[in-house]
Amino acid sequence: MTLHLYDTATRTVRELVPRTPGKVGIYLCGATVQSSPHVGHLRPAVAFDVLRRWLRRKGLDVTLIRNVTDIDDKILTKAAAAGVEWWAHAAVHEREFTAAYDALGVLPPTYEPRATGHVPQMIDLMERLVESGHAYATGPGNVWFDVRSWPAYGELTTQRLEDLNPESTDDAATTEKRDPHDFALWKASRPGEPETAAWDTPFGRGRPGWHLECSAMAHRYLGESFDIHGGGLDLRFPHHENEQAQSRAAGYGFADRWMHSAWVTQQGVKMSKSLGNGLLMSEVLAKAPAPVVRYALAAVQYRSMLEWGPDTLDEARNTWERLVGFVARATERVGDVSRAEVATSALPPAFEAAMDDDLNVPAALAVVHETLRSGNTALAAADDDGARRALVALRGMLDVLGLDPADPLWAAEADTKVADALDAVVRAELEARAAARAAKDWATSDAIRDRLAAAGVVVQDSPDGARWALSTTEENS
Repeated sequence: MTLHLYDTATRTVRELVPRTPGKVGIYLCGATVQSSPHVGHLRPAVAFDVLRRWLRRKGLDVTLIRNVTDIDDKILTKAAAAGVEWWAHAAVHEREFTAAYDALGVLPPTYEPRATGHVPQMIDLMERLVESGHAYATGPGNVWFDVRSWPAYGELTTQRLEDLNPESTDDAATTEKRDPHDFALWKASRPGEPETAAWDTPFGRGRPGWHLECSAMAHRYLGESFDIHGGGLDLRFPHHENEQAQSRAAGYGFADRWMHSAWVTQQGVKMSKSLGNGLLMSEVLAKAPAPVVRYALAAVQYRSMLEWGPDTLDEARNTWERLVGFVARATERVGDVSRAEVATSALPPAFEAAMDDDLNVPAALAVVHETLRSGNTALAAADDDGARRALVALRGMLDVLGLDPADPLWAAEADTKVADALDAVVRAELEARAAARAAKDWATSDAIRDRLAAAGVVVQDSPDGARWALSTTEENS
């Protein structure tokens, strides 16, 4: 079966036919690094990571561009409130996003361009639009896209211009627009904004509009036309509508297909910082291991709303522990399986059919659980051949979802968990030893020390209390 994906623009599920055989170009709208990442930010990152992994599994060479918006109104406002440089504020939160992507096993993009690094490309696009009559300047630093010059405006979201509300803004320069619906390509600096947050252009000094940034970067790295443009559902309008209008008005084909991941919701309400219900990734990762969080985000089909409730992580944790337990038991029984074999072995046809059907992860997971049951049955029956077949198939399917328990990333996560457990056990023993010493119960104190030594734990007494370390080979010999 060939891969079929939903196209937001045509509202149909249709076959993916790459523009260049064997290759797929994807532009994914990344973070606006104004604040720390929350769970809602990671939903599209995980969804498109699964898409990328499945495309690679099907033998396609994938170029994925995920941009960073490191200059905008909110970044300037929040940096000023915090008393730091805007670029320093952006850099801190960019690192937080990168850490969150890495923690959840999201593969690094092929390129990750920052908006501030592509001002020349933005100026080129802006000049092209002005020269063709699709944009105009209204004073030093302000350039607008003329929506009425592009009759197809609204085609992505199937809206008529007369039914749309203009973008909300408190910028006084908006009174200069020819039409309230026109949107900013370039914005003159406002009073009080730092000089470093502006660039010279033929139309005056200022900074880029949000929509212009992505069109310029998509063109720079993927060319005039490319296969897929993706992002969260909330970006369809006005951001993606405006991107498409200005890019096609400039004469570019732009995206062949639009894909949007649905929101993470709480009690039916979209999760967002502005609504005050955003769960910070730092808080979520403190409550659950990273693969558990990834499972929770990936398990729902990307176009379906993900309702995040009190049981979301518990349910994901229970499933993850069952998967990890089988892989550990089967590996102990039949031996290690190489990652090369996992990456190239045949997958169950039902799993492939589910993934080819617009990344139907819930149906794919049904095959995973069926394989898990057959694997456990094989282990119970001492059927090593059956257990190995199930192990390879299970890990292969989970690898597509970025959830192979034997992946070194998750193995490191398990090692950390073991280390934390060991530290807790040893500290409890040392507290019991300290109590025995305080009571001058030297026999119990020595017995605890000998017990730890036999387990390979060396205890070192100091004026600040006892410390422990694992003994070296030489110490055990």
